[in-house]
Amino acid sequence: MANRRIDWSRQALLQFNKAILRIAADSDQNAENIQAEILEKIEGIVSSYWAFELHRLRIAYYVGAEVIRILRVRHTSREPLGY
Repeated sequence: MANRRIDWSRQALLQFNKAILRIAADSDQNAENIQAEILEKIEGIVSSYWAFELHRLRIAYYVGAEVIRILRVRHTSREPLGY
């Protein structure tokens, strides 16, 4: 697999940070572990366009030739957005 740069949308980065802060309110150690696990999973992405769920967070992404773009981070209990 080629090394790809990871690029977060502003919205996804804010959502991710907010989720980690919410977890840290209960346990700093859990927040650090979950953050590390999610970031490790993102680094290993190889498919072209999809999402994955980990610790009740759904991370939507797109994989281009040189970049992995993180599009959105949402808790799985939230309703899908209407368009």
